[in-house]
Amino acid sequence: MLFHVRMDVNIPHDFPSAEAAEIIAREKAYSHELQRSRKWRHIWRIAGEYANYSIFDVKDNAELHEILSGLPLFKFMDIEVTPLLRHPSAIREDDT
Repeated sequence: MLFHVRMDVNIPHDFPSAEAAEIIAREKAYSHELQRSRKWRHIWRIAGEYANYSIFDVKDNAELHEILSGLPLFKFMDIEVTPLLRHPSAIREDDT
């Protein structure tokens, strides 16, 4: 199943910078692992915001929830999920 996910990161300004840097490094490693596995298919930064749009390709809602709640930055995120279906007018066969 494909999901469009918007993630907005809101680390408090008074959060210790060394701890934030460590969490951000773990987040990057976790996201790279998921991208290599093809579960995290695409990620785009939203210009001017600490946010991204991503496409996940996972088995079901439960797997997506497990992945998202495992993000090291999860407790600092507002997340919006939209399930996606292939459009009947789509001409590309390699984008599922």
